[in-house]
Amino acid sequence: MSQLIPSTTPVQEFEGHNGSVSSVAILPDKRRIVTGSQDKILRLWDLKEGVMLKQMERHSSYVWALAVSHHGKLIASGGENGELVAWDGDTGKPLTQIIKDHTCWIISLDFSPDDTVLATGSYDHTARLWNTETWQEQGNLIKCGALVRCVRYSPSGEHLAIATAHDIQIWQPGTRECVAKFQAATSGVNFSLAWTPDGTRILSSGQGGEDFTIREWDSLTWRQVGEPWEGHSLGIRAIALNSNGTLVASASEDNHVRLWRLSDRQTIAIIKHSGVVDCVTFSTDGRHILSGGADKKLSKWQVPEDALPRNGPKEQANQQVHSFSIYRLVII
Repeated sequence: MSQLIPSTTPVQEFEGHNGSVSSVAILPDKRRIVTGSQDKILRLWDLKEGVMLKQMERHSSYVWALAVSHHGKLIASGGENGELVAWDGDTGKPLTQIIKDHTCWIISLDFSPDDTVLATGSYDHTARLWNTETWQEQGNLIKCGALVRCVRYSPSGEHLAIATAHDIQIWQPGTRECVAKFQAATSGVNFSLAWTPDGTRILSSGQGGEDFTIREWDSLTWRQVGEPWEGHSLGIRAIALNSNGTLVASASEDNHVRLWRLSDRQTIAIIKHSGVVDCVTFSTDGRHILSGGADKKLSKWQVPEDALPRNGPKEQANQQVHSFSIYRLVII
């Protein structure tokens, strides 16, 4: 029988926040990352050196969500009290005052594939779309009927997936037509979503209740593919895929990050934090996972060599990725 031994020693740590690290995003220049925290502050970091480049202050309360545009020119942050702020991706300077059309927490953000629109999801039961040149709301808001936990554009931009407390909703953002609704988490709330790079699958996770699984859905039929992925013992707060869609990382309230192989849905590595893990993403080259949470820092972990795609990370170098964790495998 084989057992995964959690890794507890990161290769690098980014320290400076005075509250839980709620969100992380890597900029396309591959040199910088940005983090958001319950200390109300965003921090821009040098990815290689681990030093803070800029402290970004404008929010009046917790920062819950971050997104970086695909061209890297924009950073958006969302927080408590429905606050939205846009920032310059090069300088880290704010481009807007606090935008406060949502009436409750903004908990998720995502740029459209062409970076012309930002989607925001809120506990006020709505999602809103924003023009990224004027920062004016674009069209009617999307009424979701329940707390919104996550918004994610499909790779083509044709669909906007929204995880609510009750269900997963698939919308056509241009027409505001809901084309599918389906139940995911069997208890608690749907918490996180991630599309595969080819857009053929979407992954969902839950938090609260007794369903601590990841589920995989076919984007043609919106039916579940295979059995739920089991392994975590508490809610899953974030899911990320590497750039070629072979590896999945999940961050959980059980203090662990799990690395999964998408092809057979098996856990192949585990990372252990000292507290709840709120966010996770892969480095651009796919060799590292970045994860943060209640320990008030961001940690960088090496992905095991045998877990990397056989064609190596070179093909991934020009693609964006998300985060993951590392564990070693022992035979007992």
